Amino acid sequence: MSTPPGTPEASPFSGRASPAWPATLPALGKLPLPELAAMKQRGDKIVMVTAYDAPGARFAEDAGIDMVLVGDTAAMVVLGYEGTTVPVTVDEMLFLTRTVARQLHRPIVVGDMPFGSYQVSDEDAVRNAIRFVKEGGAEVVKLEGAGPMISRVRRIVEAGIPVMGHVGLTPQSATMLGGFKTQGKTAEAARRLVADAHALEDAGCMSIVLEAIPAPVAARITRELTIPTIGIGAGPDCDGQVLVYHDLLGLTEGHLPRFVKRYANLSREIRDALEAYASEVRAGTFPGEEHTYAMSEVELEQFARARK
Repeated sequence: MSTPPGTPEASPFSGRASPAWPATLPALGKLPLPELAAMKQRGDKIVMVTAYDAPGARFAEDAGIDMVLVGDTAAMVVLGYEGTTVPVTVDEMLFLTRTVARQLHRPIVVGDMPFGSYQVSDEDAVRNAIRFVKEGGAEVVKLEGAGPMISRVRRIVEAGIPVMGHVGLTPQSATMLGGFKTQGKTAEAARRLVADAHALEDAGCMSIVLEAIPAPVAARITRELTIPTIGIGAGPDCDGQVLVYHDLLGLTEGHLPRFVKRYANLSREIRDALEAYASEVRAGTFPGEEHTYAMSEVELEQFARARK
C-alpha cells in the first residue's frame, strides 16, 4: 500500500525520502496518464520539467515532478549547438530518453521527437515514435505543429502511443516563424492557434504544450479543451507549466526568454567550485590527509624493504 504524502517513510524505489506530492495523488507508483485529465478537472496544476541525464531525472523524481520531458532542447543545453534544436538526431534523443527513463519511477516520461523524425510521412512518424517507446522507454512522444502534423498525431495514436502536441512557438520551425518570437499576437493568428489546438485534441493528443503565446489566448484554449495544456511562456491559466532544467537552475548563461524564472544560480556555484579545485591542485593543498589512504606501519615497513 502507498504511504500517505508527507510521511517521512523512505521510497522503496530510491531509498530517499518521499517528496511532498499533492494530497490527491498516490505517493508511490507510476502516475497514470488518465490522472492528468483528472488533475485538470480538479484544478490541480501539472508540473513538467526537462531532464537529459540520470542526475537530473533523479532530482525531478525527488521533487515530485509529474512529467519529465526529454526535450530536443538538449541540442542547445547539452550538445552545444547555438540557438537551434534542429541538429539533434533520433539516435541522440533515444540515448538521452533511455538514460532518463531508467531513473524515473513515478513521473511520466515524454520523448521529444526531433526535427526530421516525423515531418516526412505518417509512416516515418509512427516508425520513430515506436523507437522512442521500445528503445527509449518513453511513455508519451511529443511533436510540434498542426496542419500536416494532424495526420501524424492520428496515426501514432492509432498505433497505441500517446502523443503530446505543441503549438505556438515551435522551435523546430523557428526560422519559418521569423525566429524565437511570440506567436498569436493578432486576432487572426490567435484564432488559428485555437483551431490548431482543437484539431490536435480531435486527432487524439493527450495534452498540448502552449509556447510563447499571449496569456488570454492560452486561457481560452485551456478552457475549451478537455485535455490538459502545459504552458511555457503562456501565462498562469494553463493546466500545468514546463521549464527547461538548465534555465530554471541558472545553468544557462546569457540572454534568457522573458518566461524563464531562475530558481537558482548554479552556473556561478559550479564555476566557483571548479576554480577552487584548480587552485588547490596547483597549490598542492589538495588532496589533504583526510582525502588519502594509509597503510599500517607493519605493511609499510615490508613494502619499503621490498623495494630494496
